[in-house]
Amino acid sequence: MIALIMAGGSGTRFWPLSSETLPKQFLRLFGEKSMLRLTFERVADFVKTADIYVVTTIGQRDLILEHIPELNPSQIIIEPYGMNTAPCIGLSIAYLSKIYPSQETVFVLPADHFIPDIDKFAKAIKSAEPVTRDDKLLTFGILPTYPAVGYGYIEAGDAYTSGTHHVLRFKEKPDLDTATEMLEKGNFFWNSGMLCFSIETITRSFEKFCPEVLTLAHKCISTDDMGERDQIYRYMPRLPIDIAILEKAHNVIVMPVSFVWSDVGNWFSLSELMTKDENRNYSQGRLYADTAWDNAVFSKKQTAIIGASDLVVVETEDSILIVHKDFVERVKLVTDIYRK
Repeated sequence: MIALIMAGGSGTRFWPLSSETLPKQFLRLFGEKSMLRLTFERVADFVKTADIYVVTTIGQRDLILEHIPELNPSQIIIEPYGMNTAPCIGLSIAYLSKIYPSQETVFVLPADHFIPDIDKFAKAIKSAEPVTRDDKLLTFGILPTYPAVGYGYIEAGDAYTSGTHHVLRFKEKPDLDTATEMLEKGNFFWNSGMLCFSIETITRSFEKFCPEVLTLAHKCISTDDMGERDQIYRYMPRLPIDIAILEKAHNVIVMPVSFVWSDVGNWFSLSELMTKDENRNYSQGRLYADTAWDNAVFSKKQTAIIGASDLVVVETEDSILIVHKDFVERVKLVTDIYRK
């Protein structure tokens, strides 16, 4: 099995801690190790280091090697710039197909997800490999624990094997009422963004549903001239793999998994993973909270919150963020303002 870690994100939702030069996957949000490092160690539990690849942009290559020194530079696949997951995966498959036989299984995963149960995770991924040998595109569906409106969903149909189901449809981020209805039905799962397939199967899928991606990908890897690569890659369609292939294909299988998972998409989702006090307040330092509930303070300084709730407060050496939890998605707009 090959592991392909997608690590080209810009991390704009984690301003002021993240930046263009230090995106979310390089942040140490859960102890002393970066999210990228934790992801690498998670897959290294069942994939040989020589078979682990990272796809990223040229500006992040040195950071990748800094956080994962075990990698050879040839194990870093360079995107000229981020275009979305279909071009990212297409370029990687074009690269890997020159090295591995077409029957080889590829496990694709983002670099910045939170999955603390390594053993349960490894067991699930290893059990998916036999399914991919039957010309299937397999996706992992997370057993939902609440009606989340920030995740996409996968609707499962009839059983394919013990532990897997045919996919009926993909559902983009729903409103609260729709999410609640889907949970009550019991056959909807959060879309984890993790995929498993053989090189042969995903190549045929690109050829059938999105051939321009594969054509441009092969042109890119056929030249060492980065300027030429840039010119080729700019014609890539900016499509997620779900829309480019998975929603069109009839051989998509979902494996529901129950391990703890979060895409850690913003400051609020990060705060939800932290241990809180009896009033659901969290702080890295000493916190005095008076008539205050559901706040999260990412600062080691003494902090007082009085008469305010549902806030996320983040402090770095030169910046402070104060945002209501319902508006955390708008933090990415701040990076555009301060970049000017």
